[in-house]
Amino acid sequence: MKNIFLTSSLQTVAKNLAKNFDPKVKKFLFITTASEIEKGDKSWLQKDRDSMVDLGYDLKDFTLTNKNQKQVEESLTKVDGIIMAGGNTFYLLWKIQQSGSATLIKKFVENGGVYIGSSAGSMVAGPDINITREKKELDPVPEIKDFKGLGITDLMIQPHWGSEYFKESYLDEIMKHSYQTGFKQILLTDSQYVIDLGDEKYQIIDIK
Repeated sequence: MKNIFLTSSLQTVAKNLAKNFDPKVKKFLFITTASEIEKGDKSWLQKDRDSMVDLGYDLKDFTLTNKNQKQVEESLTKVDGIIMAGGNTFYLLWKIQQSGSATLIKKFVENGGVYIGSSAGSMVAGPDINITREKKELDPVPEIKDFKGLGITDLMIQPHWGSEYFKESYLDEIMKHSYQTGFKQILLTDSQYVIDLGDEKYQIIDIK
C-alpha cells in the first residue's frame, strides 16, 4: 500500500491525496510539534487540520514535546496514520530526538501506517535536514547537533517552491546550502505532493 505522502501544504492537496488511502484508514495523530515556536498567525496549521477533518477523518492533536518513547508508542497503536504538521524543521527534529520517537515512527511506517508530511513534516521524513538550514530556523534550537532525519524516504523535500513568501529564504540561504549532489531533492510547490512508491520510485502529483 502507498503510505508515504509528502506535501508542501496539506490543505491545498488533501482532497486529492486522500483518494490514495485504503478505506480502512480513519484515524490520524496530528503532530503539531514543529509549530510550537512559530510566532504570529498560525491559521495555516488550523487549515491543514480542517482539510482532513472536513474529509471525515478523525484527528487527535499530539505533541512530541515532553513525551517519552512509551507515550509515543502507545499513541501510535491507536491510529492508522501520522500527519506531521509544519513549522520549524530543526525544532521538530530536536523533539523527535528528545522523545526517542524516530525508531517508533519508522517502524510504524514500515508496518503499513500512513505518514503524511506537511512542509517541515515532509522535510524531516528524509535522510538529512542540514542542507535546508537557515539562520532564523537554527537560532531557536542551539542544542541540536545531529541533523539526520527520520529516513523513511530517501527524498529531500524543499517545500513552498515558487511562493513569494519564501522567495527571500530560498535565494539568500537555502539554495546556497542545498546546491550539492548526494541527495535526491525535490522542489515542491504548494499545489503538488509526492508519493513514495518504494524501491527508489516516486510519483509527483500536481493538482492544478
